[in-house]
Amino acid sequence: MQYKRILLKLSGESLAAGEGHGINSSRLKEYAEQIAEISRLGFEIGIVIGGGNIFRGLSGSAKGFDRYKGDQMGMLATVINSLALASAIEKEGTTAKVMTAIRMEPIGELYSKPKAIESLKNGEVVIFSCGTGNPYFTTDTAATLRGIEIEADVMLKGTRVDGVYTADPEKDPNAIKFDSISFAEVYKKGLKIMDLTATTMCMENNLPILVFNMDKKGNLKKVLSGEKIGTIVT
Repeated sequence: MQYKRILLKLSGESLAAGEGHGINSSRLKEYAEQIAEISRLGFEIGIVIGGGNIFRGLSGSAKGFDRYKGDQMGMLATVINSLALASAIEKEGTTAKVMTAIRMEPIGELYSKPKAIESLKNGEVVIFSCGTGNPYFTTDTAATLRGIEIEADVMLKGTRVDGVYTADPEKDPNAIKFDSISFAEVYKKGLKIMDLTATTMCMENNLPILVFNMDKKGNLKKVLSGEKIGTIVT
């Protein structure tokens, strides 16, 4: 299937590149190069990136933070990552815009669907930050929401594994990879691709998810060129 407009979901932890926290400059540059490359090929790109390399609300609440405040801190962490990614993409010669779910000009433009779609059509990479703007929702759910709103053809979930497996391949060497799987099977097998809210929203709005290894340079272009890598969930 040929995609034109995509929603790319990136993990904040992946930006740390194994360092545990913070932003690894080499990983950031690799991501920016891959994104700029497909932008030049004519793909319209929306991005949501998590904030787990800086602060994760849910884990913060386990350490004594109020969940509401913890999630707000997590939203701000996504803004930091979004600004870093936008800067790196622009260094590659591609225009990038950060939109925020919470008003915070001049750091980013307040999100609206019409403005986002206009920017995408103009060839800008649009990075959606602050999650949904509400506590108790993950950035996976935010990515799903934005993907549906901008009428993306697919959500590309960039992870550190190369698809969906019967079990965690980093823990179970006997885990078997799926080339494709239905949302119904995901529920039946209890597979944790994203949280249940995000998965259900994708299913109900016919937004397919393609899970692939973003940390392997060149994979983003391969996925969009139709190479059989990753796992498609429909």
